[in-house]
Amino acid sequence: MEFFSWLPPSLIDWLPTLGVALLVALVAETVYQIGKRIFLRATRAAPVTASMGRAVQAPAHVLLYLLALNPVWQRVPAGVAWLPGAERWTALLLIGAVTWLLARAVHGVARGVIEANPLVGSDNLVARRIQTQTLVLSRVSQGLVVLIGVSLMLMTFPAVRQVGASLLASAGVVGIIAGFAARPVLGNLIAGLQIGLSQPIRIDDVVIVENEWGVIEEITGTYVVVRIWDQRRLIVPLQHWIEKPFQNWTRSTSELIGTVFLWVDYRMPLEPLREALQQACESSPHWDRRLALLQVTEAGERAMQLRCLVTAASAPAAWDLRCHVREQLIHFIQNEYPQCLPRQRADVALEEPRVAPSPVGGTQAPAEPVDGGAEQMETPRSRS
Repeated sequence: MEFFSWLPPSLIDWLPTLGVALLVALVAETVYQIGKRIFLRATRAAPVTASMGRAVQAPAHVLLYLLALNPVWQRVPAGVAWLPGAERWTALLLIGAVTWLLARAVHGVARGVIEANPLVGSDNLVARRIQTQTLVLSRVSQGLVVLIGVSLMLMTFPAVRQVGASLLASAGVVGIIAGFAARPVLGNLIAGLQIGLSQPIRIDDVVIVENEWGVIEEITGTYVVVRIWDQRRLIVPLQHWIEKPFQNWTRSTSELIGTVFLWVDYRMPLEPLREALQQACESSPHWDRRLALLQVTEAGERAMQLRCLVTAASAPAAWDLRCHVREQLIHFIQNEYPQCLPRQRADVALEEPRVAPSPVGGTQAPAEPVDGGAEQMETPRSRS
């Protein structure tokens, strides 16, 4: 220590602490870099574990430096007033870093599972089920980890522990009040677990909710984002999917049957129209060749209704196929059978002229035509 005799005595007392701090910082950084390289190299063949490793790099780095602070505080000279506060803050930061590490680990595992099961193709039921379960369960797990971490941080304060003990002592009324206050949060939490396990909806499902057609784009811990066909976003709470009915077009499979309705005149022959339907389906890349059917579903007083059933592999393909078939059939009727387009008929009845009774010894003269008749007849002139 004679080498540092020229320094102030107060600074000389801190030299061991500074030396330990530099040493532990060097050790922590070395351990982090070596551990990161070994972990990434060992998990090249395991994408889920590799994703978790990439996600926890930042919190692991911070956690190592916080752990290295403990030997530094032990070398602090005696009588330092701020040491107890620094140790308490270090404990809080340690709890926060561990919470961050666990939450990021859950997120990394979920991201790895999702990347290992991409939504490729139209009939991706298994991938959508895995992604939905992974997203919902990971968000619930992260919420629980954060809740436990914050609770542990608060419990380090004696005043908070006393409040907790008093709440336990008066758990009757306070529990009822807290239950009513936390009902929306708990309801969304339970609804999220139900959606994750029973899966009434999945990521990329085609649904009709609140009279809107859309695709499930995102499932969070409190709401679901539905992408409407015109690029709007409909935000629906999680409880809505458990308590109210809705349509799920891709619950068990993505294949759909589309309908096209046409009104034609009774003179329209059906066989040429069936051939036109078959040609229209074959000319579309959206038809999956399962079904192309034309039926008469209604006979009205002016025209008959035709229903065309066509099949497609997905909801967007079914919509495009329906529009294509409708356009092709209308074009076919306009060009080949324009007289068979729907029309309104009206028959006008012409009444025969009534003959007025003639007087005795006189001539008979036809009566005047009835009002509204299609023809008018002139009465012959009387002879002088």
